[in-house]
Amino acid sequence: MAMTLTEKILARRSGKPAVAPGDNIWVDVDVLMTHDVCGPGTFGIFHQHFGKDAKVWDRSKVVLIPDHYIFTHDAMANRNVEVVRQFAKEQQIEYFYDVGTPRYKGVCHIALPEEGHTRPGEILLGTDSHTCTAGAFGEFATGIGNTDAGFVMGTGKLWLKVPPTMRFLFHGNLPPYLMAKDLILAVIGDIGCDGATYQAMEFDGDGVYALNIEERMTLCNMVIEAGGKNGVIAPDKVTLEYVDARNAGQKPYTVLKSDPDAKFIFEKVYDVTKLEPVVAKPSSPDNRATVSEVRGSKLDRAYIGSCTGGKLTDFRAAASILKDKEVRIDTFIVPATSEIAAGLKTEKIGNETLEEIFTKAGAKIGPPSCAACLGGPSDTFGRLNGPLSCISTTNRNFPGRMGHKDAKVFLASPLTVAASAVTGAIADPRELLA
Repeated sequence: MAMTLTEKILARRSGKPAVAPGDNIWVDVDVLMTHDVCGPGTFGIFHQHFGKDAKVWDRSKVVLIPDHYIFTHDAMANRNVEVVRQFAKEQQIEYFYDVGTPRYKGVCHIALPEEGHTRPGEILLGTDSHTCTAGAFGEFATGIGNTDAGFVMGTGKLWLKVPPTMRFLFHGNLPPYLMAKDLILAVIGDIGCDGATYQAMEFDGDGVYALNIEERMTLCNMVIEAGGKNGVIAPDKVTLEYVDARNAGQKPYTVLKSDPDAKFIFEKVYDVTKLEPVVAKPSSPDNRATVSEVRGSKLDRAYIGSCTGGKLTDFRAAASILKDKEVRIDTFIVPATSEIAAGLKTEKIGNETLEEIFTKAGAKIGPPSCAACLGGPSDTFGRLNGPLSCISTTNRNFPGRMGHKDAKVFLASPLTVAASAVTGAIADPRELLA
């Protein structure tokens, strides 16, 4: 029976020779991740159902990453981190990346691959919708709720329905003014925020495999904005080199790919050479416009960060625009992880580091975390505390998402955001690239 990549992974981890869309199956979970926002609720459910003295099914497979509301004086946010800290100690969790220690990482979805917790053929679940980012490594990765996560903590298993698979093929050489963010915003604009509800989204084509691993992560990261259950890209040499260099504990893994005659419920082909930079207008990720259609829209702020747009590739792109220029609006730079923050100090364009380029341009650089992507307490770095107009590399622009309910958020690539920061209005990066 021919199967897609998602179906093969689920079949393998359910112990079945084959599965089909709509099948309900028990699967063995390889990694469970939770953070400071959902961790306390998950722990409570775990103890409620398995007992106050219960131990997690495998302490080496539970990963705890505080990242959302970290650098704040908010007492409740700080309390959440303390609850995670206490649980990690109680359970002797092997992989706990505590804030205020050398192990602190930052945004969970980028920390997971950096620390070697993403491997082909595995099932990775997390109490965060953007857990789907890890599909870039050829695994089944999806977000789950606290109740499901509490159950997984006690058993290492979950009851899942096999999703049908949609396939998106990108062909051609990506122009220098486009990034993966443009590609995924184009897809979401085409199918809508509910266009992939409980479906797998598989990305393929020479245009995809020309992308580096960080850009592939961006593609998979935003499938949830289309309602997708998971996003996935079959592994190639680029994937395996990254995984092998970081594989925590050098665990064995299985590389799987869709069968040539696998059935896809939907298929769409893109020629990347014919795409323009894309912007998602307020207040939905599928409210798509080409940059030329919204060019000149006035802005108060620019924000470059998050699991979607806070990776080293994103900052290299932004710095290529901002080098030897000054921003006209408040511009916030937030590296996703401590590793990326360190990279800002060492990566150079010409004889200047990325950090020097951003600082000379007048941008403000914050510590690694989710920061203003999810709004957060009022003292969160970069938060929109008034009805401002912001262009951002983040993933959602619903009312109140980055703070104030009347703020207007435009989503775009780091190139477009950086170009807009220089002009003070939405700008076409093609006009500023050297």
